[in-house]
Amino acid sequence: MTQTMPQQMWHRQSRHICWLMAALVVAGLAAGDALPFLYTNTRAAINWTQPQLDEWKIEAQPRSVVPHVQFKYHANRTNSEPADSDAEFLERLRALRQNRSSARMLWYDAAAGDGLTYPPFVDKALKLFNLKQVAFEIENSVLSKVSCTACKAGAGLLQHYIKSGKTDAELMKMIAQYCTNLNIQSPRVCEGVAQLFGSEVIYVLQRVNLGPDELCSFIIGDGCGDVYNPYHEWEVIFPPVPKPPRLAELPIPLEAAPFFKVLHISDTHYDPHYVEGANADCNEPLCCRLSSGRPANPNAAAGKWGDYRKCDTPKRTVDNMLAHIADTHKDIDYILWTGDLPPHDVWNQTKQENLEIIKETVKQMTEKFPGVPIFPALGNHESAPVNSFPPPYVNQVDISINWLYDELDVQWRRWLPQSVSHTVRRGAFYSVLVRPGFRIISLNMNYCNNKNWWLLLNSTDPATELQWFIYELQSAEFSNEKVHVIGHIPPGHSDCLKVWSRNFYKIISRYESTITAQFYGHTHFDEFEMFYDPHDLTHPNSIAYIGPSVSPYYDLNPGYRIYYVDGDHDTTTRLVIDHESWIMNLKEANLYGYPIWYKLYTARAAYNMQALRPNDWDKLLNDLTDNQELFEMYYKNYWKNSPARPTCDAECKKRMLCDCKSGRSHDRRHFCADVESKIDEGSSKSWKSWFYRGLTNSYSLITSITYLPKYLLGYG
Repeated sequence: MTQTMPQQMWHRQSRHICWLMAALVVAGLAAGDALPFLYTNTRAAINWTQPQLDEWKIEAQPRSVVPHVQFKYHANRTNSEPADSDAEFLERLRALRQNRSSARMLWYDAAAGDGLTYPPFVDKALKLFNLKQVAFEIENSVLSKVSCTACKAGAGLLQHYIKSGKTDAELMKMIAQYCTNLNIQSPRVCEGVAQLFGSEVIYVLQRVNLGPDELCSFIIGDGCGDVYNPYHEWEVIFPPVPKPPRLAELPIPLEAAPFFKVLHISDTHYDPHYVEGANADCNEPLCCRLSSGRPANPNAAAGKWGDYRKCDTPKRTVDNMLAHIADTHKDIDYILWTGDLPPHDVWNQTKQENLEIIKETVKQMTEKFPGVPIFPALGNHESAPVNSFPPPYVNQVDISINWLYDELDVQWRRWLPQSVSHTVRRGAFYSVLVRPGFRIISLNMNYCNNKNWWLLLNSTDPATELQWFIYELQSAEFSNEKVHVIGHIPPGHSDCLKVWSRNFYKIISRYESTITAQFYGHTHFDEFEMFYDPHDLTHPNSIAYIGPSVSPYYDLNPGYRIYYVDGDHDTTTRLVIDHESWIMNLKEANLYGYPIWYKLYTARAAYNMQALRPNDWDKLLNDLTDNQELFEMYYKNYWKNSPARPTCDAECKKRMLCDCKSGRSHDRRHFCADVESKIDEGSSKSWKSWFYRGLTNSYSLITSITYLPKYLLGYG
C-alpha cells in the first residue's frame, strides 16, 4: 500500500499503546462474557481522588542570576558575512533533482498483501473492528477513527478485566498472546510490549475512573474526538503585572552587529546494535540489527551509514557527523541538544541500557566540543518504557522517575551551573542566564505528552513546571532579559495535551516581549510552528524552530541546524538572524562508501525573507499557501531532500501548513480554516481551469476544421 506523507508523519510515538488496545479487542471477542461490555455506555460514576499535595515552593529555589558563559572572541565576525557555500552546491542539488526518478538502491517495495491467516473468532473481530487496518495504521503511525474504535474497545475490555479480578500476569499474558495471534507484531515484540508497558497501564487504569471515551480522546487526541473531561481542565495563574505594550513591529537585527553561532542537534536515536548488511526490511518497529534476521535479497540489506527504512543511526554516522561539525564549524558559541538519544526498540529497552546511551553520548559530545557550552533538553525516548514520566507525587521507588532525573543532573552538570540541580532532579527542567540580558529555559515537554499514561492520574501542571516557567519569565521581564525556550515535543504537536498546550500558548502570548525564539525536535522533519495572540490571530507573536533529526528513521536523510542569533551589543534583539540546515545524502553515502555533509538551504535566501521575525514567518506561511513552487521547495527541505519522500497532494499540503500555523495542539479548526480554504480554492481553480481549457481547445479544434468527413461526425 502506497504511503502518503500524512500517513508517515502522524503519531509516530503512540504505537505501543494501540498494540495493547488492538490485542485486547480480540481478547474480548474470544471471551463471550466480556462482549456485552462493548455495547453499553453505562459506567460507574467518577469519584475523583486528588493526589497528595506537592509542597514544592518555586520562589524558594535558587536561580541562575550570574552569566554562565564567556564566549570566545571571533575576530571580524558579524552577520554581514555572506554564505560562502550556497553557490557551491547548486549544481549538486540540481543533479540530485534530476536523479530523483532513478531506481532505488537502498529500500525495497514489498508486494501488496499481508499473507496472514486468522482463526474464526479473529475473522469475526476483523469484520467488527477492521483490525487489519488498525495494524496497518499502527505500523504507519496514522491513527484514524478505526484506531479510535479499537482503542475504546480495548480500553473498555481492559477495565472490565481489571474489575473482574484478573491478575496483572494474566492480563499481560493475554495481551501478548493475542498480539502474536493477530500478527500485529512479531512474538518477541508482543511479549516485550506486554511486559514493559502492561504493568504501567494496568497500574494507572486501576486508579482512574475515566471511561473509554475519555481515555482514548486523551491518548489519541483529535483523531478520537474532543471529549470534554472536567478532571483534565485547569488554568495557570499569572502574576498581577500588566503586560508591557507590544511594539507595532519588531526591529530587524543590525546587519553589521556581532552574533552567536549556535548548533542545534536533535533526535540522534543512536543504535549501538546497528549492523551493516542486516535485514532492513523486517516486520518489527526497528530493523537493521542482527536480531532482525538475514535480508531476503540485496536490496533488503542495511547500508553502511544508515538506511531509509525503519532503522536508527549507526555509531559511525554519529561519529562522522560530529567530526564534520567540529571541523566545519570551528566557531560554534553554544549547542542546543533537544533530546531523543536512545533507539526505537521500544519493546526491548531497560533503564540501564538507556542510561548507558545517555552517558556515552554525553561523553562523545564533551570530547568533540571541548569548552563549548551545551544546553540539553529531555526527549520522550530517554525513559524506559518510552513516554513514561511519572510526576513527582508518584514517588514509590519501583515506579519513580528519579533513576533518570538524578543521572541527568550528574551528566548535565558539566555544562550547567550548580543552581539548576534542584529543578533538574525535580522535573528535568532548568533556567540559565547565559549572558547578561540573555537566558535559556529548558522545558521537560514530556509533561505535555499525551502518551505519558501517568498524566491520566492528574494532568494539572505536572511538577508545577508551567507555574515555575511563569515565575522565571516574570523575573526575566523585570530584569529586561530576553529568553530562548528549548524542549523536545513542539507544543502545537498532536502528541501534546490540549489543556497543557492551551496554557502554554497563553504564557507565550503574555511574555511575547521577553521570549524571542523557541527550539524543539521530535518530529524528525525540518519545519516551524507559529504562535499568535489568542485574541488577535492577525498578530503573530512567536516562532518555534523545529530542528531536523540526526536519525534517518524513516525515509529521511540525517541532518542538523545552524542558527545565527543576534549577539552582544547595545541594541541586540536576541532574535534568530538566519538559519542553515545541513544534511548528508544517505543514498550517496552508502553507494560511494563515504558521507558528504552539505548545506541544504539557508532560510532567508531560500524563502526570500527580509528577516526571521514572527511576522516574516507569517508572511512566508501565506506565500507557501499561494505559491506552489515555493511550497515544493519547502516540502523538499521539510523532508531533508530525501529521495524516498512521497508525493504531496492538496490534503498533504493542508496538513503541513496547518501544522505550521498551529502552535496550540488539537485546535486545527480554530487556526486552519483560512489556510485550508485557500488551498481548496487553489485546487478547485486549477482543476476548473484545466477542464475548461481542455474543453475550449477541443471545441476550437473541431470548429476550425470546416470540412470534416460525415462519418467522423457520426452521420455516415
